[in-house]
Amino acid sequence: MAVKVFIDGKEGTTGLKIYERFADRKDLEILLIDEEKRKDPAERAKMINASDFTFLCLPDAASIEAVSLCTNPSTRIIDASTAHRVNPDWAYGFPELDKSFREKIEKSSRVANPGCYASGFNVLAYPLVKSGIMPKDYPVVCHAVSGYSGAGKKAIAQYEDPARNPELDSPRLYALTQAHKHLPEMKKISGLDFEPVFNPYVCDYFEGMTVTIGLHSRLLGKKVTAHDVWEMMAAHYDGCNFVKVAGFMGEGTLTEQFIPANTLAGTNLMQIFVYGNDDRIMLTSRLDNLGKGASGAAVQCLNIMMGIDETTGLL
Repeated sequence: MAVKVFIDGKEGTTGLKIYERFADRKDLEILLIDEEKRKDPAERAKMINASDFTFLCLPDAASIEAVSLCTNPSTRIIDASTAHRVNPDWAYGFPELDKSFREKIEKSSRVANPGCYASGFNVLAYPLVKSGIMPKDYPVVCHAVSGYSGAGKKAIAQYEDPARNPELDSPRLYALTQAHKHLPEMKKISGLDFEPVFNPYVCDYFEGMTVTIGLHSRLLGKKVTAHDVWEMMAAHYDGCNFVKVAGFMGEGTLTEQFIPANTLAGTNLMQIFVYGNDDRIMLTSRLDNLGKGASGAAVQCLNIMMGIDETTGLL
């Protein structure tokens, strides 16, 4: 019998991508709401409670409302909004971070899908803190670039308008008040005592992102080289299907001069690069902001919750 799935907010960018990833899934029955009733709380409640799994691809307030509409104890929810990511009662949907994350996803009826920037940040910061290499009070500065698809329908329309503002031709720094909505989960999930300084840029390409952290070795909790950090990261993510650590790129071993941000578009993959030198150690993650940063991660969590191969329907 097929598992019944409802996507509340299928019309948004993440919802559409999740729906597309289910196109060839014979093990799922997708419950579709009438277009004219998609904002009707009574009809949404009906669909949510008829499902085995519901994806919430909604603004925070609407996601909180949707959870309140769920009265069926058997319905399991995967929320792609920011609303529940730091709620300890919800599993955080990044199974590669640690065995405990995967186990909680497997058992939970409520899973919060990570933010795209937060995924790229935590994949680096979590093992650095856990290993003791990066102290919990380290003054972290994080730089990131993303394609414009992560900015929502309105921004996508602006970027794809032939008569658009010429400023959109260049990378644009935003979140200038250091109040980006991903910062709470970046701090909590990584284990840091303080939120990082976070400098995100939205750029004139559709899909893909890189997230970068730099480390001053003199401020670290252990005396390590860049190669030591690479070895730790490689061991931490050894055997993962979707998170891969690239070969060491330190002094004398650099094989690439650039790390483009869009090469993983359309996949659920994430890559980690360690480079720089032994004084200033650099780490960068690369992912698809709509893949491992959104819809792909949500589908991966669904697969884990169903108890099937986590790679089902994912590249």
